[in-house]
Amino acid sequence: MNPPQNPATHQNPPPGTTPPGGPPPEPLAGAVAGPVPEPLAGPRAEALPGLSAGPLVEPLVGALPEPLGGVLVGVEWLAGRLGGGGVVVFDASVGAHRGAGRRIPGARPFDLDGALSDHEAAAPHTMPGASAFTEALRQLGVDDTSTVVVYDAAGVYSSARAWWMLRAMGFDRVAVLDGGLPAWIAAGLPVEATGPAYEGPRGSFTARPRAGLLVDAATVGAALTDPAAAVLDARTRERFAGTAPEPRPGLRGGHMPGAVNLPFGELQDPAGLMRPAAELRQAFAAAAGERERLYFSCGSGVTACVLALGATLAGYKELAVYDGSWSEWGLPSDRPVVTGA
Repeated sequence: MNPPQNPATHQNPPPGTTPPGGPPPEPLAGAVAGPVPEPLAGPRAEALPGLSAGPLVEPLVGALPEPLGGVLVGVEWLAGRLGGGGVVVFDASVGAHRGAGRRIPGARPFDLDGALSDHEAAAPHTMPGASAFTEALRQLGVDDTSTVVVYDAAGVYSSARAWWMLRAMGFDRVAVLDGGLPAWIAAGLPVEATGPAYEGPRGSFTARPRAGLLVDAATVGAALTDPAAAVLDARTRERFAGTAPEPRPGLRGGHMPGAVNLPFGELQDPAGLMRPAAELRQAFAAAAGERERLYFSCGSGVTACVLALGATLAGYKELAVYDGSWSEWGLPSDRPVVTGA
């Protein structure tokens, strides 16, 4: 993951399969539409250990209310539904932004620095296994039929990671709040002091893992030599080139040979909102050319998910996030690293 740039700021199902709950309906007013990302197919897209262990839970069929019509919602959309039955708002802020001291009223903590990462893994922010994820979401009062909106205090930064994790666990009723807390405050909407941890009733959420949305180093290594795939790195241009030090000690500088740099901040406008779909498509086409199978990496698997969000809005479907990202690849090892642009 990268420091926020705007402080105000596997064996897989084949592409084209219908997501759980049936095809998406027409977008709700105020929601930005985007296709459901499809897991990458083929032998290169093996699931990570925590997602592949044990039998998958059968998808819910016909049990859900109408799904969200898009993966991104505006502050007006959320303001009109805040406090409504079944709506869960998560604050997924990380690092210094966790101490912002204020939140959207009723927001619950999606703690990527705590229970919602696997701290037994070597890399930070590693996806927890399905059982641990299920328990954490139930403790936060999430039901299988909840509507979830995630935001963070930096803008669109770590909230995209929470969104992608929920999608990887088979939950599609989730959207990112465009512009995050800064956009909410700029609109003059109410905030409250950050309160204690959520103490409400437990939820009924059950993880239904989708293989292929989170992948490992071997999968990414194969993608680097696959002419049909592109590996996009969300870190700053200086870190990608190896001219700026990595924020985590012990990591090599530079990037994977064959990877292409697309800093996540370039997908956002000066106000910290995600750019329109046509502009996003241009940005990805400039980086990936005609390749439609996209893999995303960053520092620790967080801002890579901003690229996944942008690619989804731009209409790409075959997407995966490298969970270990540079925190794994950049460790001293025989994995190749190059410097320069």
